[in-house]
Amino acid sequence: MKNLKAFEARRAGLLFVAAMAIVAVLFHSAAYAEGGLVKIADGVYSYVDAKGGLPANSFGANAGIIVGRDSIAVVDTLISAKLARRFVSDIRAVSDKPIRYVINTHSHLDHTFGNSELAKTGAILISSENCRINMKKNSEAVLKNTAAYGLTAQDMEGTAIAYPTVMFPDRMSLDLGDMRVELISVAESHTDDSLIVYVPGAKTLFAGDILFTGYHPYLADGDIPAWGKSLDAIKAMDVEKIIPGHGPVSTKKDLDDMKSYLTLFDAKARELAAKTNNADVILDGLKKALPARPEGAMLIMGNIKGKYLRH
Repeated sequence: MKNLKAFEARRAGLLFVAAMAIVAVLFHSAAYAEGGLVKIADGVYSYVDAKGGLPANSFGANAGIIVGRDSIAVVDTLISAKLARRFVSDIRAVSDKPIRYVINTHSHLDHTFGNSELAKTGAILISSENCRINMKKNSEAVLKNTAAYGLTAQDMEGTAIAYPTVMFPDRMSLDLGDMRVELISVAESHTDDSLIVYVPGAKTLFAGDILFTGYHPYLADGDIPAWGKSLDAIKAMDVEKIIPGHGPVSTKKDLDDMKSYLTLFDAKARELAAKTNNADVILDGLKKALPARPEGAMLIMGNIKGKYLRH
């Protein structure tokens, strides 16, 4: 948020998304990985493909683990202490090895607000440098205002902010014994604090919100051209399975689809916004132009209000 107008625009977008999420809660039941963590590859497990991306199920965000010979690394921690405690239980259903690291792919609440529960296991919290900066700037205020995101006091009971204590500027390697994990900064994409988690031995990658598959993405904080370059960089890696921030296990084709979506959305939204400041007219035009995705349609309006309307 570079200035007051940008802050207000993004706040308007988020409040719209929250309002729609509250409506969604009234008409849909949350189905969030009730079967536990899914094995993606040897040593790699994740929640994937949540249906009905609602506030109480972390807006459908994925979170996972990498299990090495000696220890476990956790990728993201969901939206609340309640869900993080269940996550720890699901981890223990897979392995009783020590949880040594917790990695935040970026600072948004659906990926970091479970941090404190994972920190109780003795794990070290790791992020990009900007992620900690952004959490210090925003997370406490967001936690005090989670009702605006469609979250109830019961949803958030016991939730406290826990900040990463180990940061890195560009790249960091973790050793889990027989499993190497590479953390790679992809800042200036979905957010200015994003990273990806690469497990070369399993040819598997946690993309965080660099990739949404089957979900309309939240892009109001994004740098669209840089985001496209990050998707191209992932495509060039030796990766077979990609765990998106939201959606099912994905492939390099989904990276291409995401890049095309972003390019189309940005171009069409700018074209429409140059002609009108009426959000509903812009929404109608975008819905006609965008490819169908089954989840997260409420984010289209949130993106319009947060990024494209003139104020």
